[in-house]
Amino acid sequence: MTTLKKTTHWTVGDVMTRDVLSVRPDTSYREVVDALVGSGVSAAPVVDAEGRVLGVVSEADLLHKIEAAGDERHRRIIGVRRMAAKAQATVAADLMTAPAVVVEPTASVAAAARRLEAEQVKRMPVVDTDRRLVGIVSRRDLLRIHTRPDVEISADVVDNVLRSLWIDPNTVTVDVVDGVVTVSGTVESRSLAGIVADHTARLAGVVEVIDRLTWERDDAELIGSRGYAFGTAERLMRPSRD
Repeated sequence: MTTLKKTTHWTVGDVMTRDVLSVRPDTSYREVVDALVGSGVSAAPVVDAEGRVLGVVSEADLLHKIEAAGDERHRRIIGVRRMAAKAQATVAADLMTAPAVVVEPTASVAAAARRLEAEQVKRMPVVDTDRRLVGIVSRRDLLRIHTRPDVEISADVVDNVLRSLWIDPNTVTVDVVDGVVTVSGTVESRSLAGIVADHTARLAGVVEVIDRLTWERDDAELIGSRGYAFGTAERLMRPSRD
């Protein structure tokens, strides 16, 4: 299958925040509060002396102490909760949520978004293969792929889709408005038209693809037949290297 250039598929490393507030396991409750408030963030990774992520301490973790300071009725309620220990905690190691939900910088933006949704968290520490902190990625960071200018997306379609598939850009018109890409023109085959639309949809910042391509040859029946022995349709479109 054709390998598109890296710019077409943004990774966590492309959008993450690299300057990350972190705290040590022995950081006191008050110091954690001061750090979060002073930095204007709602959570911080807890890291050991080697920078490995142990957990995450958030405003939600810190609020248990305030909740426990309520009236007698609320003190009785929190006493039966699992989070009662956090209400009594005085250092980050006892306040944090562990293990932390983490992601590697090489993960795709789509994969990171799915993990955030599945784990129901707003942000994730980004770690290297040794679990050392290298950044943090939030929902807002992931949305940055949709801030790409239309002209940049259009150039991406031409350079990393059309030219990668050996299609003359003069035969296909690419229009981009607010991330919605319209491709029109004529390509060699129906299968190739489908590949163009599919690869375009995967580009960073593309909201929707409107496929208005026509084709010179309808190869749908050939591609779908059991006797088709030439590999994928995309492979068939490659020029011979012989």
